[in-house]
Amino acid sequence: MNGIIGMAGVLAILLAAGGLVALVQRGGVSARWLGAAAGLVLLNDLLLTRLYGLLPDLTPGADWNWQGKLLALAGTLAVASLPAFGWRASGLALPQADDGWRPVLLVSGAYVAVFLALALAFPNAPASAETVAFQLTLPGLEEEPFYRGVLLIALMRAFPGRRRILGVDWSWGAVVSCGLFGLAHAFGYSNGAFQFDPLTMLLTAGPSFIAVWLALRTRSVLLPVLLHNFGNAIGLVI
Repeated sequence: MNGIIGMAGVLAILLAAGGLVALVQRGGVSARWLGAAAGLVLLNDLLLTRLYGLLPDLTPGADWNWQGKLLALAGTLAVASLPAFGWRASGLALPQADDGWRPVLLVSGAYVAVFLALALAFPNAPASAETVAFQLTLPGLEEEPFYRGVLLIALMRAFPGRRRILGVDWSWGAVVSCGLFGLAHAFGYSNGAFQFDPLTMLLTAGPSFIAVWLALRTRSVLLPVLLHNFGNAIGLVI
């Protein structure tokens, strides 16, 4: 029940953000695509939580949510296969857009340097083999195709206004996608009240702007996936 209420809160925030942007943005907001984005967020959460526990747990004893992550990834790939999305448009392709590699390499190098410095400055306790394997794979493989792929498409179409910043065309949809990524980690419902952790929001929503920039610049989620898993795992392996 806590998960259901927490998701209801996230969807209410998303729809409220859509209404706010509609008031201030020329061209308005596509209610159809905003509804599609809300549906995608709900679908992703249903799969991550095994329909809020209704599906049997096939990985008893595991420390990490392998089953939920794999189900959510399968759902994202299914959505990306729909004509309204498409694998290439969703960034699920190896070829990278050739819009100049120097900025991409500089941004990626800075990302790597920051997370490496954090790992060296704040070392983690020894991690289990399962933890290392999980952090090296599924967080990026599941979250980036969703948040920087199909959900980003839906939100960019929901908020059609564009402004070119740092070589890519941003919209309020890109900003909202970063906010939703942060809320997925920092917002929930427990002990009879909604909970929100500002520091977690900052540490997740902040780097997601880099991931969105890379996805828009390269038109692929390949680099976001690799950097995401690097950031998660580097502190566990050095």
